[in-house]
Amino acid sequence: MTGFARARGSLGPWSYAWELKSVNAKGLDLRLRVPPGFDAVEIKARAAISARLARGSAFASLSAKRAEAEGAARVNRAALDRLLAALDDVPLHASLRPASLDGLLSIRGVVEVVEPEDDDAQRAALEASMLAALEAALKELLASRCAEGSALAVVLGERLTRIAALTAQADAAPGRQPEAVRRRLAQQVTRLLETAETLDPARLHQEAVLLAVKADIREELDRLKAHVAGAQKLLADGGPIGRRLDFLAQEFSRETNTLCAKSNDPELTSIGLELKIEVEQLREQVQNVE
Repeated sequence: MTGFARARGSLGPWSYAWELKSVNAKGLDLRLRVPPGFDAVEIKARAAISARLARGSAFASLSAKRAEAEGAARVNRAALDRLLAALDDVPLHASLRPASLDGLLSIRGVVEVVEPEDDDAQRAALEASMLAALEAALKELLASRCAEGSALAVVLGERLTRIAALTAQADAAPGRQPEAVRRRLAQQVTRLLETAETLDPARLHQEAVLLAVKADIREELDRLKAHVAGAQKLLADGGPIGRRLDFLAQEFSRETNTLCAKSNDPELTSIGLELKIEVEQLREQVQNVE
């Protein structure tokens, strides 16, 4: 979900530039900054970015600069008239000269410099040009994120292949064979008989059944296989699959933990620990997927 893009443009006296970048995040966190006076661009830009990105912490900024131009000078007649009226009420000393026009015009507020402004058509054209540049930057950002996604797909595929192999290895482990399970149950039942002076045969049968159920990892193995197939299908289909992969990674972790908890065979325990390592690495990489 990481990427960076920049797009520049100009129209009339204006020049502008977009800068976009994104980093990993569980959801979509968009932070957008535009210069004052471009609120309409901000609203449309936020909608455009949100429509193209599904996940990640995204930062977008627009900088805009207008070429310097000479403003038009305008005399504030109302201010000048008020100033002249005020001077009529002031008696002049013999040593003072009457106010001159250049002196009056130099007073702040009498002469105003009006900066050039865009009319509605010019502003609309400028905003459209800015949004077109944003689309170009978004395409570049998405291309960068897709390139990262393609590399991640290979890594995730390798992790899933390794998880599938370990699951198959656990399924074929000698410790899961009926004879081995029966032998371990017999040993556990023998220990139960040694620790109890009297034990009801019905209760003994019940305890044996419970031990057999607790030691059975068939359900966990089946779920792991189903999750591997589901994750591989998501990778093949493509699109915004990060959250669904994140959910599957949690399910992988849950089934692997249960497998380790149920295992009472050293080989199965070793396989379960390797599965936990692979699943944890899968979960870390999934955080980088949109």
